Amino acid sequence: MKIQIFLISFMVMIFTNLAAQEKPAKWDLTNCIDYALKNNIQVQKSKISLEQSAVSTKQAKAQLFPNLSASVNQNFSNSPFLVGEGTANSYTGSYGINSSLLLFDGGKTEKNIRVQKLLEEVSKYNVLYSQKNIQFSILQSYLQILYAAESVNIDSATVEVSKYQFERGKNLLKAGSISKVDLAKLESQFSSDKYLLVTAKNALETQKLNLKQLLELTVKDELNITIPSLNDIDILKPLPSLQSIYENSLSIMPQLKSSKLNIQVAELETEKAKAGYLPKVSLNASVGTGNNNLSSYNFSKQLQDRFNEGIGLTVSIPIFTNRSTKSAIETSKLNEKTSQLNLLDAEKSLLTSVESSYQDAISAQSQYVSATEKVKALQTSYDLIEQQFNLGLKSTLDLLTEKNNLLAAKQSLIQAKYLSIMNVQMLNLYQDLPLEIK
Repeated sequence: MKIQIFLISFMVMIFTNLAAQEKPAKWDLTNCIDYALKNNIQVQKSKISLEQSAVSTKQAKAQLFPNLSASVNQNFSNSPFLVGEGTANSYTGSYGINSSLLLFDGGKTEKNIRVQKLLEEVSKYNVLYSQKNIQFSILQSYLQILYAAESVNIDSATVEVSKYQFERGKNLLKAGSISKVDLAKLESQFSSDKYLLVTAKNALETQKLNLKQLLELTVKDELNITIPSLNDIDILKPLPSLQSIYENSLSIMPQLKSSKLNIQVAELETEKAKAGYLPKVSLNASVGTGNNNLSSYNFSKQLQDRFNEGIGLTVSIPIFTNRSTKSAIETSKLNEKTSQLNLLDAEKSLLTSVESSYQDAISAQSQYVSATEKVKALQTSYDLIEQQFNLGLKSTLDLLTEKNNLLAAKQSLIQAKYLSIMNVQMLNLYQDLPLEIK
């Protein structure tokens, strides 16, 4: 008994450890994407749709085979006004096995199989499309967290500087170097910077919450994000031509492949509809017997005597179908045109997305270079003004103005930094290249 309890406890401990290992202690972009691809609800739904398509394909193929059914009927008949012989009750039974095989339906069954196979392929691309979408979302959310985290660092450093300047201002006031108005400005700036830090921290927590929701994590799960050390090589990666990126994406993106398959589906549906004008030929076979309690023979003898076999050929020729076939053909042809337009729309939508990401990447890289130079210049200017302020050569307004200019430039710098990284990585997704931020 003790051994069984020990084994059960040991197995529970193993399964608990395995479950814990499924979630990494530190989350980088790769971990986030891998986990989301396995656990995101939308991705799982698309996989279920794929399984349903596979079932429909099997069902379509099964129509090529004969069906088989058995029947048992028991009937009671009461004849209360039977003349001459009094009332009579009869019990009858019939037993049979029936089968039919479709021989010809104008190719409708074969085309339906092809349609279901194509729809199964469409479902596969829909899974890939949902996976691409979740990668886009994870990428954006992850980079927004990095941006928010860096904003917190900048605001934290700014608060420390404001605190130092406020304390420094108190000493300068005692020495008579500044007025109470100047000290009040320093205190106001200190309070404003602390408020910005609180806002930045709240924004960071909000972005983490968004990522947790994408990852389908629970309230109890912690999300410790790995903060990569990025340099100019990561931010200013050279880009291939827009034309080459777009051409690669046309042959890669799953929504385009599924749109092309939907055109083939629509064409096959038109051919299926045309088959409605053709006759339908089926082969039928049956075996049956029966019994009746009014018979003088026993049950087994009745079954033997009434045993029968049958085989037949059924030909169904459509003559007048209330325009159902013609309407089906016209509808299918309209669906063909719609599918072709959907493909054009998907191509244009993809071109818009690629062009936007490409232009945003180039623009962000240029802005990053300019913002880097601006931060360096403003940092130098701020350091000089701070020295002059400490010597009483610059006013408090000059110091705070230059400090706010420097803070705004730093925020513009990190914004351009992460916009550049995000759009470069999005262009990688369009080309089916791996996403890596290290």
